This record gives sequence, structure tokens and C-alpha cells, in this order.
Amino acid sequence: MGGRKNLIGILQNLDSAILLAIQEVRSSTLDPLMQAYTSLGNAGMVWIVLSAGMLCFKPTRKAGVLALVAMLLGLVCTNLILKPLVARDRPWLDVAGLIPLIEEPDPHSFPSGHTCAAFATAMIFWRALPETWIGTKALVMCMAFLMGLSRLYVGVHYPSDVLAGALVGSSCAWTVWRIYLLRWGPVSV
Repeated sequence: MGGRKNLIGILQNLDSAILLAIQEVRSSTLDPLMQAYTSLGNAGMVWIVLSAGMLCFKPTRKAGVLALVAMLLGLVCTNLILKPLVARDRPWLDVAGLIPLIEEPDPHSFPSGHTCAAFATAMIFWRALPETWIGTKALVMCMAFLMGLSRLYVGVHYPSDVLAGALVGSSCAWTVWRIYLLRWGPVSV
């Protein structure tokens, strides 16, 4: 038991050190951009809008439907199960000297719901969009990584929260994709 507590302490110290290092490179130019970008992920809005837009066109309809389902699964996993279960405080409550750039009403940080929604969407789009849409797939994947980075930059998540959010979102996307393939196979919706 002592070894596990030791490991958790080491990881917590590493998480804290990374956040403080990120805080040191903040800039007055980048601060409002990162605040604005991270706010696009509130309630998964940017990902919901992108997915809803995909519903409008036959070649992208499947990606839109599956992304919405993956995000819903991610919401259940992160906000309804893991956050209350783990109950990890936001970093600014525990990391001396950390100043968040935004306020979060949810007191729990593990895992990142913003990052979960981003990766649930990006991973579904990667699999379900037509092969010729490689530029769109790459852009959405970059947007997902930037969402996770923005959560660190504004000081509302530990790096391990963001990593866990990416893993949960990717796992939800994988699960939805596998169920889709088992049930309907690789046909268009």
C-alpha cells in the first residue's frame, strides 16, 4: 500500500510541476485565445455543432450520428460516473501558486470532460468520414489535441486528467464504432 501512495504522490508532483511550467509560458496574446478556445468545449458545444452539421450530408451522416452517440457515452462515463467517484479537486485548490484563467463550476477535475468529448468526436470522424476527407480528419484531430492543451493552459485540469479524458473519449469512440460494425457493418447510414 505504501508503494502505491508513493507512486500517486510522484504523479501528483509531476502533474503540478507541468502545470506550473505551463503557467510560466503564458502570454497576454495567447491567454484570451486559449480562454476562448477552451470555452468552445463547454457542454461539448463545438463537437455537437460539428457532428450535427455532419448529419446534413449523406456522405458524413454516419460520422455525425456515431460521434453524437460516442459523446453521450463519454458524458455518462466522465461526468456521471468517474468525476463523482474519483472526486479529484481542481488543480488551483491544491497547487500552490497556480492561477487559473477561467472559473469552473464543477469542483471535480478527473477526467477532463472537454477532452473526452473532443477525442470521442475526433476518433469517430477519423474512422467514419470518407477516406478522401483526410484533411478534415487531421484538422479535427488537431482540434482535439488543442482542446486538451487548452485545459492545461487555463489551469483547470492536471495533465493526467487530460490524458484520462483522451483515453475515455477514444475508448467510447472505439466502443461505439465496434457496436456499429457488429450491428450494421461498414455500410452508409
